[in-house]
Amino acid sequence: MLLRVRVTLPDRPGTLGQVARTLGVSGADIVQVVVLERLGGRAVDDFTVVWPGAARVERLLAGLAAIPGVRVDGVWRAIGAPTTTGQDAELLAQVAANPADGLATLVDAVPGLLAADWAVAAVVPVDWASRNGSGGATVGHASWRTPVPLRLPEVTPLRGRSMTTPDGTHHAIAPFGRAGLVLVVAREHSETLSAAAFHSTEVDRLTQLVRASAVILGDRLDLVGTPPVVAGP
Repeated sequence: MLLRVRVTLPDRPGTLGQVARTLGVSGADIVQVVVLERLGGRAVDDFTVVWPGAARVERLLAGLAAIPGVRVDGVWRAIGAPTTTGQDAELLAQVAANPADGLATLVDAVPGLLAADWAVAAVVPVDWASRNGSGGATVGHASWRTPVPLRLPEVTPLRGRSMTTPDGTHHAIAPFGRAGLVLVVAREHSETLSAAAFHSTEVDRLTQLVRASAVILGDRLDLVGTPPVVAGP
């Protein structure tokens, strides 16, 4: 299976090599490394690795913890192949090519791009917070694996950000800027793996995708969540 491993490490020569060697010795086959942040002598890197299904992740965590200055921020299962920013442009091209299904295309693709579990586009009313959460939200489209019943985190005021709910689920939120429509992406906590929270660069990436999609889809987004008109007899 594919795993995403997020590591904070000293930004100095040799440390990245130590992490890579430890991953290899533990049985992980590295297929991608993404640098999320380099600041103040520290770096945050995401490793996507092929991991033997029968192997215990504890061995991997113990090996990384033994490297001086290294901290594991999360290990979780990734869906699909490693992604690059080039795929963002391809996704937006698909949205533009078929705007009638553009919102569904975006929602279904985002979990794979951000190594998340599910995503949902929902219309949030102005008084959503006073209604005790998602009871007042209307789901426009939900990706595969979205939980039912769905309870959204408190997303108001609508702005791009990340948050973690008390049950350990991590969310990234990006508004479309139209009629209270917002895209919520989630990484869920499991008994064996613990996902990392969405990094600011991931939130920025999601926000850019949502803004671009809003420009492409335009007035179509105002109809999301509106009951269909049923023709009379």
